Amino acid sequence: MAQPKVVLVACGTAVATSTVVAHAIEEAMAERGVPVTIRQCKATEVRSMIDDVDLVVATTPVPGDLGKPVFKGLPFLTGIGKSQLLDDIEKALRA
Repeated sequence: MAQPKVVLVACGTAVATSTVVAHAIEEAMAERGVPVTIRQCKATEVRSMIDDVDLVVATTPVPGDLGKPVFKGLPFLTGIGKSQLLDDIEKALRA
């Protein structure tokens, strides 16, 4: 079995919106056969946690120079563009 990819989900407080996004990604990637480990954090903690993650999904602005793919998580909250975003996340995780 493949080693799970690590997805860092960031929001303002690491409680509310990051939890919604984390569950959505976990469920969608499980359905697509992509094993993931989800970590949640505050946006201010992203830089200190970036080294051992494969990508970041953030519902609030995070630094753009992290050296890892960063996705805007707003579609998980609005539903608009969610399917495309999940496709993009899957593609990045499989790369």
